Amino acid sequence: MTSTPNRPSPRPRRRLVIVLVVLVVVAVVAVVAVAIGTRAYTSNENAKASATPTVAASRAPSTLDDTDLSGTWAVGDGSEVGYRVHEVLNGSDVTVTGRTSEVTGSATVDGTTISAATITVQVGDIATDSAQRDSYFRDSALDTQAFPTATFTLTEPVTDAVPSGSGTTTVRAPGTLQLHGVTKPVTATLQVGLSGNGVDVSGTVPITFSDYSVQAPNLGFVKVDDAGSVEFLVHATPSS
Repeated sequence: MTSTPNRPSPRPRRRLVIVLVVLVVVAVVAVVAVAIGTRAYTSNENAKASATPTVAASRAPSTLDDTDLSGTWAVGDGSEVGYRVHEVLNGSDVTVTGRTSEVTGSATVDGTTISAATITVQVGDIATDSAQRDSYFRDSALDTQAFPTATFTLTEPVTDAVPSGSGTTTVRAPGTLQLHGVTKPVTATLQVGLSGNGVDVSGTVPITFSDYSVQAPNLGFVKVDDAGSVEFLVHATPSS
């Protein structure tokens, strides 16, 4: 009886093929995940940064009696607050700015001194040029459902702050910034000038996100700096 030669088992080759298929599938899934993640964060690699708000030299002539500016002032229409931050997105340097007009507050003026002031911003309404980026910052970075507002509160009077006529003053305003449930001392650099039926105040506040327990995004395809700035231009009118 003739014996049949032993044939090599095909299993090692089959296993190799299966392993290669699995590796290809994993690689494809990883690429798709990065692509989806990139789109989920932003749809525009060349974000157009807004200019830093300032008290414009061409602002409207004042209609107020600048010899009697004392009283309570209300912050409202014509106000804008937001942030500016640098990020590296897919290897490119990008400056991102977010803005909202959902701003309220009040100030007390004694002569030319701002003796008290509070400005509150609806953080969830801050928008950049990308709805996807905004969703990430709103839901993941800043958790605006739990912490919907940010508030700047003046802690010391600012003397010689309110100019007369078409003049502009530059002053420093010590205060606190409450963001993401954390309150920290800050100093805002302000420009102040009368405009139309009120006063315009612009300025910036340097900010380090980790100081407020905010994790700056670092998702592989994008890395956001931990340091940025809060920028604002508020318009206040006499309420009394």
